[in-house]
Amino acid sequence: MNRLQIEALLVAVREGQMPVAEALEKLRDLPFEDLGFAKVDHHRALRTGFPEVIFAEGKTPAQVALIFARMAGAGGNVLATRASRAIFDAVREVEPCAEFHETARAITLAQAPAPPGKGTICVVCAGTSDLPIAEEAAVTARLAGNTVELIADVGVAGIHRLLAQKNSLQSARVLIVCAGMEGALPTVVAGLVNAPVLAVPTSVGYGASFGGVAALLGMLNTCSPNVSVVNIDNGFGAACIASLINRL
Repeated sequence: MNRLQIEALLVAVREGQMPVAEALEKLRDLPFEDLGFAKVDHHRALRTGFPEVIFAEGKTPAQVALIFARMAGAGGNVLATRASRAIFDAVREVEPCAEFHETARAITLAQAPAPPGKGTICVVCAGTSDLPIAEEAAVTARLAGNTVELIADVGVAGIHRLLAQKNSLQSARVLIVCAGMEGALPTVVAGLVNAPVLAVPTSVGYGASFGGVAALLGMLNTCSPNVSVVNIDNGFGAACIASLINRL
């Protein structure tokens, strides 16, 4: 439940459109609901501006489905990341309106308006193999109320592909740049724009990429001062930060 929903509920009570007992029932599970195996934080959107998100990996389909259903019942938007088709099938049984984003491995339910961003978030990825992380970022940012443009397969090995997207890059208010291998793309993009660039190292690459560590270290050592770096494969985290920036 977010700030707008609570304000609407209080107004309804004040105007006599909702009995106090009904309002109390709606507020009963604030700030969290204890499911035994999980404590669902219904209060997080009110505190931080961003609702709790389900990290599906490592949970059973039944666990994710129950958490998803309880969050959906609270009236807010719901996002589950790192979800499989089996998990989505379980979620769809309890919430038929849920949507599966296969490349992003994400499940979403959009049922409440999110505070809109003030500009465009541009999500860029170096190669098609980086798309799952870029799509995770794009899905997250869209659900958070942002206009998102996704630009794929513009890595530095063919830099003319990136330069052809110059107008889109320079019109974005925030950029998320995902790259594996040596991780050079965020630095190059940052040198073309006057906006914050959130660099996402991905685990794409051969042996000495060390599962994304090489890209992570390269991005941490960037010479572009408008770059900040998140964890390996963390498209979701980059989108959360980008959304906060885009609302400023």
